[in-house]
Amino acid sequence: MVLNVIKISKVSPYADSFHDPLVVPLTFFDLKWLKDSVQQVIFYKLTSESSSREFFYSVIIPKLEASLSLVLGHFLPLAGHLTWNLQDPKPCIVVFPHDTVMLTVSESDKDFNSVSGKGIRLAKETRALVPEFPASCDSPRVLSLQVTLFPNQGFCIGITANHAVMDGKTVVNFYNSWAHICKSRTRVTILPDHLTPRLDRTVINVPAYLEAKMLVLQGERTLKTPQAGGEIGHDILRITLEFTRENVEKLRERVKMESTRSHSELHLSTFVVAYAYMWTCLVKTHGGHGERPVRLMYAADFRNRLEPPVHETYLGNCVFPIGCFGHKAKTFLGEDGFVKAVEILGDSVKGLSLLGVEQLCELYLEGKKRVEPGTQLGTIAGSNRFGLYGSDFGWGKPVNTEFVSIDRNEAFSMSERGDRSGGVQVGLCLKKHEMDIFISLFNDGLVN
Repeated sequence: MVLNVIKISKVSPYADSFHDPLVVPLTFFDLKWLKDSVQQVIFYKLTSESSSREFFYSVIIPKLEASLSLVLGHFLPLAGHLTWNLQDPKPCIVVFPHDTVMLTVSESDKDFNSVSGKGIRLAKETRALVPEFPASCDSPRVLSLQVTLFPNQGFCIGITANHAVMDGKTVVNFYNSWAHICKSRTRVTILPDHLTPRLDRTVINVPAYLEAKMLVLQGERTLKTPQAGGEIGHDILRITLEFTRENVEKLRERVKMESTRSHSELHLSTFVVAYAYMWTCLVKTHGGHGERPVRLMYAADFRNRLEPPVHETYLGNCVFPIGCFGHKAKTFLGEDGFVKAVEILGDSVKGLSLLGVEQLCELYLEGKKRVEPGTQLGTIAGSNRFGLYGSDFGWGKPVNTEFVSIDRNEAFSMSERGDRSGGVQVGLCLKKHEMDIFISLFNDGLVN
C-alpha cells in the first residue's frame, strides 16, 4: 500500500505537565521485552460529512493533536526515550521537557471497507498503517503514532509502542484515555480513576536478582532492535476470525464430554478454549511428522498475582511469558488434539496461582534451554478482556482492530468482538496455501 504522507507533527505533553527531566527505572517485567514492540491499528468508519478532507484536516486532526498533548501529560514516560548509560546496570526511561511523540498524518486511496474488513487481505497493506521505529537507534523512542485518512470513508490510528515500557493493558489504557479526552467537549485535564495511570515502580515486588537473569537473556548490552527480516511478502495473508458465544460454549461442552478428567479439574475460560482451538488448527495445518517438537506460549498478567496486588492502570509491564514446553505435534494432530490442548493450557493457567514469579521465571529459562531447533512455536497477543472496542474519539466506536506485529511469525491475536456479544475475535497471518487449510479446519471443527 502506497501512502501519501501529508505531515509529521511532533506533539509534546501539555506545558504544565513537568519542568525537570523524568527518569523511570525499568523493572523485571520490563526487561524481558527490551527489544520487542507492540503494533496495533484501529479503524473508524466516518459519516459522509465527517470523512471529507476539509472536515478531517480542520476538525479531526486538530482535536487528535490537542487531546494527545493532554493525555501525554498523564502518560509522561511515553514521550521519552529508552537509554542505557555505561554506569547504569540496567536501562531506564528518560523524559526531557522538550521531548515529543511523532504523529504522522497520511492518506490512502484504498477501499476502506476492504482494508478494515475481517476477510482475507494482504498482510503488508495492514503493516503500512503503523509507523516503524528505526532499528539502528541506541536510544529508541517509546511511542510513535500514525493517522491515515481514507477520504470520504474513514480513518485509522496506528500505534507502535516499545514493549519494554508498556504491555498490552497499558497501551489500551493510554488509547482509551486519549479517546476519553478527545471526545470531551471541554479541555479535560483530569482522568477518571479507572483510566488514571499509576507510575510507582516500587509496587513491583520481585527479587532483584531476577532482573540480572533477564538482562543475561537479552544478550548484548544494546537497545538497538534486531532487524525485522525485510518487508512482508505478497504471499502473506491476514484474516480475522470470530467465535460467537455459542461457538465457545459448544467447544466447552465438547471438552467436558471427551476429556477423561472431571469437570472440576478442567479450566475452561474463553481464552483457554479459543487459544487451544486455534493452536490445534495450526498444528494440523502444518501436518508433517508427529514427532516434530512444538511449544505454546502466552503472556500472563501478574497485576493480581503479586503481593500486594498491582493496580489495573499501572503504567508499565506486568506480564511475563509462560511456556508449555516439551510437546510433540502428535499430541495435537489426533481427534482428541483439541481436548489435549485445552488440558495442557488449562493446567498451565491454573498453575499460575500455585507458583511464584521466581519459580515461573526459572521454568521459563529452563524451558528455553531445552527448545529443539525447528520447533513450531505458538504465541498469542492481546486479550478478550481489554475493551478496546469502547474507544470513541467522538466520531463513533471502532469497526475493527488488528495486532499488526503478528505478521512476522505464526502468532495469533485475540480481542473481544466489536459487537460486544460475548464472543472472541482472533487473527493470524499465513501463506495462501496454509491459510486455505487453516480456514477449512477452523470452520469444519465449529460445525461438526
